[in-house]
Amino acid sequence: LQLVESGGGLVQSGGSLTLSCAASGNTLDDYAIGWFRQSPGKEREIMSCISSSSRSTNYVDSVKGRFTISRDNAKDTVYLQMTSLKPEDTAVYYCKAFVFPRDYWGQGTQVTVSS
Repeated sequence: LQLVESGGGLVQSGGSLTLSCAASGNTLDDYAIGWFRQSPGKEREIMSCISSSSRSTNYVDSVKGRFTISRDNAKDTVYLQMTSLKPEDTAVYYCKAFVFPRDYWGQGTQVTVSS
């Protein structure tokens, strides 16, 4: 399974971006997906996750109400819609597909929010 993130870029504070995580080599149907981010000098942290069926989604408090995770299993793609972006959201964003005991990471996409 290979994952490729896209959709990052430079946006002004208050703006929006939608990230995509596209899978190839295998279907995403059985995998839960998490979106993580890592800022310079900080550890990678989880932002949101979604179950394989989409029935369950979770968010960390810092993005709750601003970010929305969704998936389209027919397209083997997971999305992270980000609104009301803040400069502190600047980071490299990664998606991770996991089902015990396997997990797979994408290469990341840069999101930069200017003030």
